[in-house]
Amino acid sequence: MTVIAAYLYRNGQCVRPVSIDERIACSADKSEFVWIGLADPSDDEMHRLQRTYDLHPLAVEDAIKANQLPKVDLYGDQLFVVARTAYLEADAISYGETAIFVGHSHIISVRHGSARAHLTLRHDLEAVPARLAQGVDYVLHAILDFIVDGYLPIIEGIEDEVLAMEQQMIDHFLGRDDITRIFNLRRQLIRFQRILVPMQEVATKFVKVELPCIDAEARAYFSDVRDHVRRVQVMVDDLREVLSSVFESSNLLEQQRTGAITRQLAAWAAILAVPTAIAGIYGMNFEHMPELKTRYGYFVVLGVITVICSLLYARFKRLKWL
Repeated sequence: MTVIAAYLYRNGQCVRPVSIDERIACSADKSEFVWIGLADPSDDEMHRLQRTYDLHPLAVEDAIKANQLPKVDLYGDQLFVVARTAYLEADAISYGETAIFVGHSHIISVRHGSARAHLTLRHDLEAVPARLAQGVDYVLHAILDFIVDGYLPIIEGIEDEVLAMEQQMIDHFLGRDDITRIFNLRRQLIRFQRILVPMQEVATKFVKVELPCIDAEARAYFSDVRDHVRRVQVMVDDLREVLSSVFESSNLLEQQRTGAITRQLAAWAAILAVPTAIAGIYGMNFEHMPELKTRYGYFVVLGVITVICSLLYARFKRLKWL
């Protein structure tokens, strides 16, 4: 069985466990409801829940396939919410999906590929009965807030890696592996942003649109979820800009260093060209050449070479080519 937890709650207290085939006749008071949590359920379990809680077939189909972007669908007096979970796995962002069915007296969460279970969240809510007694809309907020809070450690981990790359770029040339990693991180952030945008739309809809099962008093809580998503979006945008600047700055520094090396080579080539040219002239094997029989010609030529090379060296030194 993939039913992680299924309990009846009344006035913020856990009354008893329930079966997914058991239809509970809850009172009109919103403080009495059923909260069922499943992880990677089978088709049979989902269809049993569909019959028990009168879930819409399209929503059940989406929950089984688990390939949806974040959204909020309205089916009669029930809500169907899809949120995407994310976690770091082997230096890459992996994604899961959580589908949530919300009715007046029930909330059903269906997790696929999520690394963080809701048991901790459930225990935290049970520790505050006054909060849990406020109904399914507050439980829905807690689940969405739990999912969104999982985004921040991912971005902080990537941020640390990007800052390390930035420092490495200043100290050393970035290698091929570093450049590949930069483009890989940019692709991951772009994909992550495709999740954040609809997640913000989901939170905004709960804040601004009147929906069944969602009281007006609960909207401020969903506004907090929206603010958290916005914060992560800003961090993602900043990281994408930093990655672009790291790559561009690395290219500029590499060009600068290459230019400095080229100037040094050109300066030494110019200096060495002087003795090479003079030695080439006097190395020609002609019988009648001037200065061949000069007594101090050898020392004069060496002196001329030394003076010219010294002047060139001083000149290039002032130009900071050496």
